[in-house]
Amino acid sequence: MEKIHNTLRDSPVARWTALILLALTMFFAYMFIDVLAPLSTQLETSLKWSPDTFGAVAGSEYFLNVFVAFLIFAGIILDRIGVRRSAILSGILMVIGASIKLYGISDHFNAGGFGYDFFNSFWTGFPASAKVACMGFAIFGCGVEMAGITVSKGIVKWFAGKELALAMGLEMAIARLGVFSVFRLSPYLAEQGGITLSVGVGTLLLLIGLLSFSVYFFFDKKLDSQTDSLRTASDPEEEFKVSDLKAIFTSKTFMVVAGLCVLFYSAIFPFQKFATGMLESRLGMTTVEAGNLFSYFPIGAMILTPFLGWFIDHKGKAATMLFAGSLLVIICHLIFAITPVENFTFAVALGAIILLGISFSLVPAALWPSVPKLVDNKVLGSAYSIIFWIQNIGLMLTPILIGWSLKVSNPGVAERILAGEDIKYNYTVPMLIFAAFGVAALALAFYLKVLDKKKGYGLESPNIRK
Repeated sequence: MEKIHNTLRDSPVARWTALILLALTMFFAYMFIDVLAPLSTQLETSLKWSPDTFGAVAGSEYFLNVFVAFLIFAGIILDRIGVRRSAILSGILMVIGASIKLYGISDHFNAGGFGYDFFNSFWTGFPASAKVACMGFAIFGCGVEMAGITVSKGIVKWFAGKELALAMGLEMAIARLGVFSVFRLSPYLAEQGGITLSVGVGTLLLLIGLLSFSVYFFFDKKLDSQTDSLRTASDPEEEFKVSDLKAIFTSKTFMVVAGLCVLFYSAIFPFQKFATGMLESRLGMTTVEAGNLFSYFPIGAMILTPFLGWFIDHKGKAATMLFAGSLLVIICHLIFAITPVENFTFAVALGAIILLGISFSLVPAALWPSVPKLVDNKVLGSAYSIIFWIQNIGLMLTPILIGWSLKVSNPGVAERILAGEDIKYNYTVPMLIFAAFGVAALALAFYLKVLDKKKGYGLESPNIRK
């Protein structure tokens, strides 16, 4: 009788522990991504960051990933050196970038500290603090996006053929908890010790995340040693070759998925940067009140995403969920854009935020577990990196576009705020732009359903193999 061999991934305790170690770092990373998002009003008054400056800093997270194509190289590095080494490298990059951003917004730097005169000597219309923050955030962006694809491949490594979508859903839920936490915590910390305290705590948490990746290193190493011992000469592992990337770029279905991803996420993540300011404007709230209200956004994603992952594992219907999620994001942004002032109440805003949270459950829960159905495992890291790279183009440009549109559609408002007037921005145009991204995503989601039905990729089929 054939002997059955088990590896560490066959132990539920081991694989779920590995998931927690990976997800914990992403929890802290998501906190740092949005640590300044609830503080746009305070940044405008304390550091003289206008909406277009704030948008530029928000978009800088993706600059090196897009223009230096770091994410493409990150995917190749991941497929070459493996999950555990890529995890450590990404964690180090996040800590370095966060530390630079912290220094840029610190009182010490802005009081004429090291490097201030240099950064203040060029492009004088852009604050020196914003320039340093952009540089640090760009390095952090390299680390967090590399961590994203590393964690995705790591989960596939531990959960392929098992509870893959559920595991990815739980990882995303834990990460979304980071968004909830930062919208609650960051305004409070800023009130207690200034913006520097908020960013400083975020940087400290990233150090803890690096430690979590370090512990995961040993789990991953043990799994690899077991897998290598079971692999026979007649069943060698296929080696990654750069030429294998051609199959990814020439896949119509893969590029449709990538396009849907960039459009959907461009309607979500950049919106998080401006949501607090929008709620302050429309409801006359304080920064803390607006941050608390928007903090409910990831709650729906936290609760629903694991259940949706379980459903996809057992029942399928991923392509249908992509369509439904894209539809909901349109409805949400139209509510913010066109609801008359007299009808835009706290309850209406909360309802729209909950809809956005449900949308943010449907699309990610369906999207990421579907990628392994479209590409070979040997190029899976590169496939995720290409999707993230295309996504980063949108995430870099959209905050710049929204900040510019907010300023242009509110002529003279930025100058009046700097002069001390109590006046608010009108967010109608930015919200319509976000809704337009949702419409385009919906069109691609419909096309993806057609392609899946025609080609039989199995996007509507369950993940768990019986």
